[in-house]
Amino acid sequence: MGAGPGKPRVRVSAPPPARPPAMARRSALSIRIVEGKNLPAKDITGSSDPYCIVKIDDEAIIRTATVWKTLSPFWGEEYEVHLHPTFHSISIYVMDEDALSRDDVIGKVCITRDMLVEHPKGYSGWMSLSEVDPDEEVQGEIHLRVEVQGSQGSRRLLCCTVLEARDLARKDRNGASDPFVRLRYNGKMQESTVVKKSCYPRWNETFEFELAEPAGEKLCVEVWDWDLVGRNDFLGKVVFSVQGLEVAGQEEGWFRLWPDKSKPREDEHRGSLGSLQLQVRLRDETVLPSHCYQPLVQLLCQEVKSGRQDGQVHLVTLLDETTTAECRQEVAISLVKLFLGQGLVKEFLDLLFELELAKPCEPNTLFRSNSLASKSMESFLKVTGMPYLHAVLGPTITRVFEEKKYVELDPSKVEVKDVGCSGLHRVQTEGEVMEQGRQHLQSYLGELLDTIGKSAPACPPVIRAAFRQLFQRVGERFPQHQHVKFVAVTSFLCLRFFSPAIMTPKLFHLRDTHADARTSRTLLLLAKAVQMVGNMEPVAGRAKEPWLAPLLPALQQGISQMKDFISRLVGMEEEEEEEEGEGRPPGPPASVVKEGPLILHKTRGKGPLLAAGAGGGGGRGGDGSGVALGSHPIHIHPPPPHQRMGTIALADILAAEKVEEKSFGSSHVMQVVYVDAGGRQETAYLQCKCVNELNQWLSALRKVCGNNPRVLRAYHPGVFRGDKWSCCHQKERTGPGCDRTRHGVTLQEWSDPLDPAAEAQRLFHHLQGLQGMLREKYWELLETEDAQDGPKGEGAPLPEGLSRLFGVLGELEGCHRLAQPPDPPAPALLQLQA
Repeated sequence: MGAGPGKPRVRVSAPPPARPPAMARRSALSIRIVEGKNLPAKDITGSSDPYCIVKIDDEAIIRTATVWKTLSPFWGEEYEVHLHPTFHSISIYVMDEDALSRDDVIGKVCITRDMLVEHPKGYSGWMSLSEVDPDEEVQGEIHLRVEVQGSQGSRRLLCCTVLEARDLARKDRNGASDPFVRLRYNGKMQESTVVKKSCYPRWNETFEFELAEPAGEKLCVEVWDWDLVGRNDFLGKVVFSVQGLEVAGQEEGWFRLWPDKSKPREDEHRGSLGSLQLQVRLRDETVLPSHCYQPLVQLLCQEVKSGRQDGQVHLVTLLDETTTAECRQEVAISLVKLFLGQGLVKEFLDLLFELELAKPCEPNTLFRSNSLASKSMESFLKVTGMPYLHAVLGPTITRVFEEKKYVELDPSKVEVKDVGCSGLHRVQTEGEVMEQGRQHLQSYLGELLDTIGKSAPACPPVIRAAFRQLFQRVGERFPQHQHVKFVAVTSFLCLRFFSPAIMTPKLFHLRDTHADARTSRTLLLLAKAVQMVGNMEPVAGRAKEPWLAPLLPALQQGISQMKDFISRLVGMEEEEEEEEGEGRPPGPPASVVKEGPLILHKTRGKGPLLAAGAGGGGGRGGDGSGVALGSHPIHIHPPPPHQRMGTIALADILAAEKVEEKSFGSSHVMQVVYVDAGGRQETAYLQCKCVNELNQWLSALRKVCGNNPRVLRAYHPGVFRGDKWSCCHQKERTGPGCDRTRHGVTLQEWSDPLDPAAEAQRLFHHLQGLQGMLREKYWELLETEDAQDGPKGEGAPLPEGLSRLFGVLGELEGCHRLAQPPDPPAPALLQLQA
């Protein structure tokens, strides 16, 4: 899709290596939304069109694709969110999409941070959907100062100053609320003024209550949305213990608003809204400065460079043997990214191949298990080969989605169809339907294999080098079975990379939506065909599913094409391949993190125009002006043959944040706050097409600008229009922001810049819990006489590599202990959550 009028293309690229970041505390939240079942029907057809919205502390971060016309949807979508460790909960709303009206809420699942902490290995299972109660849909914080005035024996007052609030729930159609505060104490109530059209109100009002004796009552501060017609909407509350306040004397700060759980809940809908299968895992990480991890990184690099030695147990073998199946994928991707950053990924993969081939193995089962070698190669292809995958599969996948041909070869699943013939209708025979399906499938397969066959030069050099090593190693291991070295390559390229992407293109970002039932069946059959070509034994596949026999000639031709392709792929010697690992460390194959069309808005008037000060030369969005965020600046330019109009240096970006829906009438607008050439703070407003695009753009910008020295701590989520900010109604354009920035909230993507410190931290955390198992597994695997002396070789010296590893882990544990901040003192003011 081209940029078109008002839709400039924007590209975010990774900047040059920045200064190493200081210690960072963050939470990594892994979310997999698997499927739903027994959902209620919301449409008159007796079905629903469900999708999920994931909110973290009531902020929408993720939207799954819609699965049409089903009450048992399958999504299988995975996400990883990096965020500040102070978040409270994750809520997953199941929605029913409606084309002509507002989408219906089916139900939600709420998982608190405390629940995730209780399951360090992650939560996995079915959870029942609960009804969405408006009084529980609260968000935001309120800034209060509470104190006791007067001394014992005299008249004492309980004083509460309501200063401001931020990020309140939006209850009105204009995308805002009309908030006021209601205070209750000792049977008395007082109310603040109403602030119209703001989720960031400022009151600065003080309320006084005569302190009861004894002061055992609670102070309740409630926030409400005022409505002219109908009842007011509840926005949240804070409850304080006045006894705690007497001890403290005075307390001031931001307090989170809590839902009202004092009202009885009706259970009529409990269990009738269906359920959701989820996998959620929380990891709290303290990432130390990168130099702290150098001993661990150097040790791992040295182990890879030393290679396999006969009669010795390699550290990588121990890691493979002691890593459980549940976390092997995670360990594999951390190792791959770590060695990519060190320029040693080819050597690492080659060592894995050599160690795997040294085990007793059969040619027909080679690399079919989920060993560390298999998982590492699979992760390596995803990290380095996604652009290549998109280029190869994209055209054929798009054709399948657009044509929606009926393809079926299994007689037990064939549906006969009415077809027009000279103005009359007749029913096609089963044989005609299957022959027609075979032709369609053969056409798709032929197109795809032709594209693959021509793609060898486009395959990233580091992938070609890895496959060349694999090809040679397997050929040396099985000289009497020369076809096995071809199967070894296709077992990864076809079975673990191409076929899964064909079967579920949404999960590989090839499509924005899941396939419908007909398209999904076509993709499944095409993926089976590619698997059979990859197995290079179509007769074996036909034995399991004999109805694939009509496809046999095409499969035989495909095998020949695939062999020719692999021969070219592993035979290409290029200078650029030698550069990988010798010069600059190879990261993911392209520096581009994110690109696509966006709309630029101005703050006055109507229309998609460039924000004031964002570029030189002016320009109108209506003439197709474009934006590109390159490796150094953000470039603002029209399509060729026009010239570039202006730039924003990445180093000058102060914040990348969301914009309130009411500002431009859209909930998918972001702002880039930056300093222009004259030193003035300016803002560019860019509109995205959906919540996923919005958060992906914000994530990309935050990653490449995360180390900027002048990032803002607060910002304005509205716009300055007329004489005030639309969010907090401040009159000063340069006034302080009314909401906190969220620099640390990012989404993990395959195209992320490498973060060696984060990967080293994850490996340290994994190895830290394996020290006893590593020691035991070493003596178990070592086939020497020393291993028989005492239980598990007790008393015998450990090999140098393992001893050094334990020493490095001990030093890192000490660094973490020193880096842990002291526990904050317990607050004297007790905030209650009921």
